[in-house]
Parts: sequence; C-alpha cells; structure tokens
Amino acid sequence: MAGPLTGIKVLDLSRILAGPWATQVLADYGAEVWKIERPEKGDDTRHWGPPYVKDEQGEDTAESAYYLAANRGKKSIEVDMTSADGQAAIYKLVTQADIVVENYKVGGLKKYGLDYESIKKIRKDVIYCSITGFGQDGPYANRAGYDAMIQAMGGLMSITGEKDSLPGGGPQKVGVATTDLMTGMYAVSGILAALYHRTQTNEGQQIDIALLDTQVACLANQGSSYLVSGDVPQRLGSAHPNIVPYQAMKVQDGYILLAVGNDDQFQKCCNVLGCIEVGENKNFATNALRVKHRETLIPLLESYFIKQKLDYWLAALSEVHVPCGPINSIDRVFENPQIKHRKMAFELEHPTAGKVPQVGNPVRFSQTPITYHAAPPTLGQHTDEILKSK
Repeated sequence: MAGPLTGIKVLDLSRILAGPWATQVLADYGAEVWKIERPEKGDDTRHWGPPYVKDEQGEDTAESAYYLAANRGKKSIEVDMTSADGQAAIYKLVTQADIVVENYKVGGLKKYGLDYESIKKIRKDVIYCSITGFGQDGPYANRAGYDAMIQAMGGLMSITGEKDSLPGGGPQKVGVATTDLMTGMYAVSGILAALYHRTQTNEGQQIDIALLDTQVACLANQGSSYLVSGDVPQRLGSAHPNIVPYQAMKVQDGYILLAVGNDDQFQKCCNVLGCIEVGENKNFATNALRVKHRETLIPLLESYFIKQKLDYWLAALSEVHVPCGPINSIDRVFENPQIKHRKMAFELEHPTAGKVPQVGNPVRFSQTPITYHAAPPTLGQHTDEILKSK
C-alpha cells in the first residue's frame, strides 16, 4: 500500500544527522528521496564507526551503524556538485523535485548555483528547507553548529545531570544527538505545512530552521518556567523541576522511575509503600507543597523503596495505577514485549550485508501504513538508475 507522501520527490543535499533524519521520515511516509553524495566519500556518517554492519562472512562493510540509523528508503547518487556537469545533473533533478533539503553553511551553496534563489528559478514552487546551526540571519549566522555545542549553548546541558554537590555532578549532554533529531522533526513538520500551503496557493517557499532555535524551543516547560518566574532552572538529575515525586528511586536490586503526576497518585503510592503517615503529612498534601519540601520527602520515600526489589514495586504500584517503570539498558529495551509487539526493530535486505537492522518509525497510519521498502543505500548505488532515467 502506498504511503501518504507517494508521488512526492525529495532532493536531499544534506548529510550527518538533522537533514538525513528529516528525509528518512519523508521516505518512510512514501516520498522518493534522492540522496546526493560526494564521489568516493559520501555522507560523513558512513565513516563514523565502529561499529560497522558485517557482511555474510562476518567482515566489516563500508556501512556504519550511525549511517544506517538515518538513511533507509533513499536512493544514493554520486554527484560532484562543484563541477559544471554535477550542477547540471542536479538542475535536472530539481525540475522534478517537490522538496529540496540542505544543511550547508549560510551562502555555502550559492557559488554552485544551488541556493534557494537559484533553485526557484528552475522550479518556482519548490519547497526548499535550509538547516543550519544558527539560521540564515543574525550575528552567528555564519558559524558552524554541531549538536553537542548547541545542547550547551541552548541551555540543555545546564539542566541535564546531577547537582554539582553530588558525586558525578556537573553538566551532561543527552545520550543521543537530541538537538539534531528534534531539528529534523521540526523540518518535517515545516515541510508538510509548506506542502499543504502549496496545494492552496501553488507557491513554494524557503524554510529556515536552526539548531539553536530548535534547542531553545525544546526547553519547553523549563524555558517557560524561567520566563514566568525569573528563577534559573538547575540540574536535578532524574528529578522533575515541577512535579514531586517524579524521579528515579533506589530499590534493593537497582532503580525504579516513579512518575507521580497528581495528589491521588501520591496517596496511592504512600499506601503501597506502607507509609500512610507520609501521605497524610500536611507538608506533602499538594504537589506545590511536595515541590517545596522535596528535600525532606524524597529521603523518606527512599527509605521505603529500598525494602523491596524492582519487580515487587513495579507490580504493586502498577496494580493501583501509579505510573512507574524500570530504567532499562538498551538491550532490555529491544527485548521488551511491547516493543516487540509494535515491531520497533526489524531488518531490511542489503546488497553487501545481507540484512541490516533498523529501528522503526513510531507513526502508525490507519489508511496508509508505512512500508519499509529499501535499506540505507550503498554509496552511489542508484547513480546510473536515476541520472540516466531523468
């Protein structure tokens, strides 16, 4: 069954993660994505290993796990965009492309005639998405931007990690390139909005999306809390700044993540723990009071959690509908029966590796389900197929 974007064609001039993540989502939704890559070298992430996927003889292929994470469903075309022939080949594809995605430095494609102003002369209704570190204008516009530095500049690292006063305290980056990934997802939503606009007006447009803007937007409640109160949010480890108790708790054999979202759940939690007096304490009667008195409350709760093992508390709390969960390592994530049921891990046929593992798209369409039709391509796998047919 065809995906919801069947018939849409995407010219992908991006590399690394934010752009490729966006175009992989578009490919999952049914768009045809032409991935333009440098001859012989290709996307930088092809070389970001180990690990590399193994071939059927157990030897490393040229495909890194990092590259495989963001490039399925695309067609790879080797083109030297610095040459006149390469630019002519790209122009030919532009005449058929609905969308162009690029993540070069501001003005970096103008010398090749591949900037928005040049491209829209070839196809005036093109949707041209530019992803940069800092946007198309402003005092930082010409700077390069990478995920970790943007997590730092955009405030995320200041609220991630344990307090400085605790062992292991200090700022931490998130364990995946979350700014890149969220920028990719904002790019997808912007592209889809622009596509809808085009159906109403026949107008194309440029989408300007910056990693730093995205990270500031994704401060969400933390950014809003600062703007409302003037208080600068601090690192709290796994604890929530606005809800208590909402954090990891040590149990006999590890940790449980407790997520008490309202006063009723707090009472149920105390009943299960066997500390009814804590639930009745006037200092903990509301969430606002629990936030105020968190330094007193959390040690009290921990003194009860440590009495039993994880599975005991998971079962007991879940029975009364108090949200909680284990802190799984990634191997346990993929062994989780719910993840297996939802088919969040699967394999695709690959020309050199036999099969390659993939992590699924979380979107479920009722009428146009996602069909994973092709593994991330080898470098230049589709050059002749595409360029000779267009």
